Amino acid sequence: MQQINDFFHTLHTYIGGNNWFIFLLLGTGLFFTLYLRFPQIRYFKHALRIVRGKYDKKTDKGDTSHFQALATALSGTVGTGNIAGVALAVHLGGPAALFWMLTTAFLGMCTKFVEVTLSHKYRDFDKKGMVAGGPMYYMKKRLNIKRKNGKLIKTGYWIGGFFAVATILSSFGSGSLPQINSISNSIFATFGIKHIVTGAIMTVLLALIIIGGIKRIAKVTAKLVPVMAIIYFLGAVSVILFNYQNILPSLAAIFNDVFTGTAAVGGFLGAGFSFAFNNGVNRGLFSNEAGQGSAPIAHAAAKAHEAVSEGMVAILEPFIDTIVICMLTGLVLLSSGVWKDKLPNQFQKTDMEVLASKFSESEAGDVLRLENHLSGKERLNLFSGSLAVVEGKITDDVSVIHARSLAENITVMINNQPFTGELNIANGRLQGTDNSLAITGNSLIHSAPLTTVAFTKSFFGDFGKYIVSIGLLLFAFSTAVAWSYYGDRAVTYLFGANYVIIYRIVFVAAFFFASFTDTTIIWNLSLLTVAFMAIPNLFGILTLHREVKYTVKEYWQGFREEYPDEKRPEG
Repeated sequence: MQQINDFFHTLHTYIGGNNWFIFLLLGTGLFFTLYLRFPQIRYFKHALRIVRGKYDKKTDKGDTSHFQALATALSGTVGTGNIAGVALAVHLGGPAALFWMLTTAFLGMCTKFVEVTLSHKYRDFDKKGMVAGGPMYYMKKRLNIKRKNGKLIKTGYWIGGFFAVATILSSFGSGSLPQINSISNSIFATFGIKHIVTGAIMTVLLALIIIGGIKRIAKVTAKLVPVMAIIYFLGAVSVILFNYQNILPSLAAIFNDVFTGTAAVGGFLGAGFSFAFNNGVNRGLFSNEAGQGSAPIAHAAAKAHEAVSEGMVAILEPFIDTIVICMLTGLVLLSSGVWKDKLPNQFQKTDMEVLASKFSESEAGDVLRLENHLSGKERLNLFSGSLAVVEGKITDDVSVIHARSLAENITVMINNQPFTGELNIANGRLQGTDNSLAITGNSLIHSAPLTTVAFTKSFFGDFGKYIVSIGLLLFAFSTAVAWSYYGDRAVTYLFGANYVIIYRIVFVAAFFFASFTDTTIIWNLSLLTVAFMAIPNLFGILTLHREVKYTVKEYWQGFREEYPDEKRPEG
């Protein structure tokens, strides 16, 4: 498992974790924001009118209403990224990472407008009469190359095929695996229910919903999304108000360190600008999925007589998902102060590293070297060999890093008893241990457990952890439901509708097994699959930028003729 995790992590550093991908993502959003003259601002009110059904027609074709499509797409984006992902971004990059999440969301509002418009415009209907849409369809129809001799090279078909394969992989990497993993971890931490039990119950519920297809999915998400948003909003506001004295310092921390990075504070060992920038953008993309090409699959099913109106509806997604919900989570983490506190926890073996010498946080030089080590600027010597343990305590003169912090009060247990013996360590990593061995201690924590602790620092006290558990359960489960639809539309594109049932069976099975799999591996896999979808989609919408502008212009011309007295953003 460690080798698999290292492979995923290494591959990610060359793709999604590399600056070229970040610039491609942000650059695309910035280009369309300027090229279309800030549609995320000018069309915002108009989008709200469309969602309310003001311009609906009885002749509109599709499987869902505008609101149901928005709810389905939101259920796909509002998930672990809003609870666990924000906490991971702050854990890795400090408060400055939140700024880059917000920036990604603002530009992503425009990117999503463009990708949804194109996907809705070129949607198809499958043999069963259901909508089959998404970026793979505009790619197949519009990204072919025509030679001078008139021969058509079907490059669009192959690009669309690559995107569809990436979508299937991402339905597991983004939609199935990390969602149930976060649910089972949170339920175990809050209620003590075993991961496998939670996984089994949620798997049965998932299977019952996705068998009904997009119409049942849309009905479920349309009811689920508003409920889960209200519960989480009220809980988050209570934490922020309880820690009101930290609101302004928290906001200042987000913006003060944007271009300098966050210095070491508490158990947090510091993070430079590039680290905060990279992780903020990546977590922002994982949260709102703007540019990834997933939400257009849900929006393609919406009833509409033209494409641009549905593209405008999509503008609301990154705003709700990241600018509102993720910002709330970020302020909860910062105002409560838990993001920089070392807390008792059971160590994840893939998140643990043993250094060959002793380091101290009271020494400024040691802290700097540790920060450089964690950011990849300087590699410290790692311990290899047998690590002596007596009555649960490590006796060798080493330092243990867990969750990017120096671990303290470390205890090694086996079958709930103090361990005496030797641990086999190779290049700083624990080797060949069974599940009965557990290592506990004080360190920073991240992902859902960090948000869970933050919610206890409020009027609700320990009851706050139940809000996170319930919120995470609803958020993450609805995400898995939505992604099952994205994956089956990709299967329809590649193999036809008859193979969808096979995909659903595999999806449900993977959902179950991921409930008791190491979270670090899950997150690293999800980062890869996000990039594999985003790259061909960003390439496609940039190639068709002129068509997008022309399509928007046509929309407003038709709108003026049909609603001459209506106030328009163009006016």
